[in-house]
Order: sequence, then structure tokens, then C-alpha cells
Amino acid sequence: MRILILGGTGEASALVRGLAGSGHAVTLSLAGRTATPKREAVPTRVGGFGGPEGLARYLAESGIDRLVDATHPFAARISRNAAAASRLAGVPLLAIRRPPWERQAGDDWREAASVAESVACLGEAPVRAFLTVGRLELAAFEAAPQHDYVVRAIEPVAEVLRVPHLTAIAARGPFDAAAEAAFLRGSGIDVLVSKNSGGDATYGKIAAARELGIPVVMVRRPDKPEVPAVENAESALRVLLGTT
Repeated sequence: MRILILGGTGEASALVRGLAGSGHAVTLSLAGRTATPKREAVPTRVGGFGGPEGLARYLAESGIDRLVDATHPFAARISRNAAAASRLAGVPLLAIRRPPWERQAGDDWREAASVAESVACLGEAPVRAFLTVGRLELAAFEAAPQHDYVVRAIEPVAEVLRVPHLTAIAARGPFDAAAEAAFLRGSGIDVLVSKNSGGDATYGKIAAARELGIPVVMVRRPDKPEVPAVENAESALRVLLGTT
């Protein structure tokens, strides 16, 4: 088969590794939001397709037999485009949808429907907030310039978050719970702002906040289209290889 994987996640990378040597022709597509993406051992294209019609056209012209949506849980627009393109082109779609994190005993969560709503959850009094919502959504916090923000990212953030009090730390994860606890404690964090991404790779900060009694503003996931889906790369591999 010719398989197109819409990626940018650990699940996409794991699926690429699992398909290596399977005899299938795999192409990985990245949105291009990271200037230095991780290298993968398959042909990789970077950038958009031009909406669902453009993706459908690409599927047809490239002879794609199977489309896999292995994008981030918050990449709702891409997932909607993938579902629409699958219908337009008549190419079967499989999505990998990792389960969200669930509140545990000791968690102090304030849920927000969006990143914009999470800003209001910080309140009026100045706090030191650790923002882990992704570089492209940081600008929302300019609406509350009284807070002291800490951002850890692979790429510079000063040009996308213009506030008086900003500490930007260049680092690439994953970070385990012990490292996150040391970071939160050493940085004097009052509140953590996170998307409910799910998975193990970034759960360390949630476990650390629980341990230290730090409140978490948790942004709920957006709705995604109802399509055939599995929870992880291992299950997707079994479906694609016909072993389920």
C-alpha cells in the first residue's frame, strides 16, 4: 500500500518505525510549525495541502491507498480536513486518538474550554505561570500582562508573546516527573497552564504539579470528527498490517 501519515507526534514516529521493512510505501506529512523537526526514515513533506480539496487531490494524484491521521489531539482543523478529504477521494482513513488525561486524587484542576479562556482562569492578581500550550497560542496571554510567565520551548517565543515579564527557556523534552518537580519548585511556579494532550511524554509536569500542590489550568480538547480510530501506534500498526 501507499500510506500517507499526517504526523508531528510520537505516535506518528512510532508508526513510521513500525512500518519500516513492511513493504509499504510510507510518506510522512508535517504541518511545518517546527523549524527543526525530528528526522524520520521515510520521505517527508512539510506544509499544508490547501484544505480538504487540496488534500483529496494529493491523495488521488499520489495514488494513496490509506490515510492515517496521527496529528496532535488539538490539531482539530487538520483532523476535519483529513476526514473530509477521505470522503472526497474515497481513501480509507484511520485516526490515532490517544486518551486524554484523567483527574487523579490530589489534582487541583481548573478546566478551560480554550486557551483564551485559560487566560481568564489565572485571575486578576499577578501570578507566576508556567505556560505549556504551544508556541502558536501564546499570544492569547498578552491579554493579561500583569502575570509573570515562564515558557519552555524549542524555538524563540519573545516575538509571539510580548509581555513585560517573560522567562523563556530553550529545551527539548521529554521531562520526567522528578525533573518537572525540580523545575517547578526551582522556578517558583504558582500555576501550570496545560492542554489536555494525553499520553506519557508530557505527563511528568501534571504529576509534578500534583506532588507540589500546584494548581493546573487544564484546556479541554476540541471536538474531532467521528472516524475509525485507535488509541496508539501499536494498534494502528496491527490494523494497517491486517493482523487484527
